[in-house]
Amino acid sequence: MQPNIYNFFKFLEGKENRPIPLRVKFTYAPETLTPQELNIEGSLYLSNNEKLEKLPKGLTVKGNLWLANTPITSLPEGLTVENSLILSNTKITSLPKGLKVKRNLWVENTPLSTKTDEKIREMIGPDGYINGKIIR
Repeated sequence: MQPNIYNFFKFLEGKENRPIPLRVKFTYAPETLTPQELNIEGSLYLSNNEKLEKLPKGLTVKGNLWLANTPITSLPEGLTVENSLILSNTKITSLPKGLKVKRNLWVENTPLSTKTDEKIREMIGPDGYINGKIIR
């Protein structure tokens, strides 16, 4: 059963043709995101979201992706961030193969912060990249 907040927005969507906010979909019903909604034109701010546990596969963010201070523990395959990826204060222990980050990767106060840049870059393999700095 979906939480009340999701049901409320679902009701508004049906009654008043108001779309469910992306933050609500990412938090409570990521399986309902369409391919178009997985291609974010700007930044996606999901930080300080205590209910966010995972992201769907195939997500592309043209700006920054903010996941700081969330309980998220892993990232999906095929994730592309065309600016910076902020993972500070998360429990993420590894990065998916093929991760693409065109700017900086922020890993302060995560299990990743104890790994060398070389080890972090090895995780994403030859098909992925972090073009900027890895910030601890």
